[in-house]
Amino acid sequence: MVQFPEKGTVFFPDPYLIGSPADLGFTHEEVFFGTEDGVRLHGWYVPYQDSPITLLWFHGNAGNISNRLDNLALLHDRVGVNIFIFDYREYGKSEGEISKAGTFLDAAAAFGYLCSRSDLDPSRIILFGRSLGTALATAVAAEHACLGVILESAFTSTEDIMRLYFRFLPPLPAGVVKYDTLSLIGKVPAPKLIIHGEHDEIIPLWMGERVHEAACPPKDFYLIKGASHNDTYLAGGQEYFAKLKAFVNSLGPRASG
Repeated sequence: MVQFPEKGTVFFPDPYLIGSPADLGFTHEEVFFGTEDGVRLHGWYVPYQDSPITLLWFHGNAGNISNRLDNLALLHDRVGVNIFIFDYREYGKSEGEISKAGTFLDAAAAFGYLCSRSDLDPSRIILFGRSLGTALATAVAAEHACLGVILESAFTSTEDIMRLYFRFLPPLPAGVVKYDTLSLIGKVPAPKLIIHGEHDEIIPLWMGERVHEAACPPKDFYLIKGASHNDTYLAGGQEYFAKLKAFVNSLGPRASG
């Protein structure tokens, strides 16, 4: 059987943080929490005033949480929600060795951590996945109740990505851990906003469209004109954040208590 090296092809972890929310003037908590298999993960919790809504952010396959600081700042200020962003194992300050199976455990642990906080309402958590993170957000939402799901630059499945980039490899054997958003998205009852860049050069637009088609209502699709893979929030600009804020507002009252 052909062995496929995941690190360096699927995952590109960077252990070095280049900043923190404090550098941008944000109050935040440095959070460490454990996974089911005993790996210690790291994240940031950035509160927003008295918002009862928390966005759980599953980032993409490269870098670490510090590479999302500019995006985090804009989301925090323009959408007006608490944000919890964390690193998968081997990314940033998180320990362990990266693997597909491990990312599912990491995602479940991050959701479990938020639900365990006495100062947060577990029914007011929105799952936000970007790129690789869309598969993890979908997997969590298929198993646990949440307020809503935002999938940005979603891919259909590991097998479709393999066919796109690694055509020389045979099909993945049975039993190999795979990402399969296309099969899981129909099991997510929460409202969904699916976002994709018009000119995404890494995950083609048709994948996002297929994920949207397979999703059950309520759902919405937002095409960002002119956007590629990594500039969705920049290319979308004010409209992008207005769309996210409108989706959040559609999920119920924002006032706490």
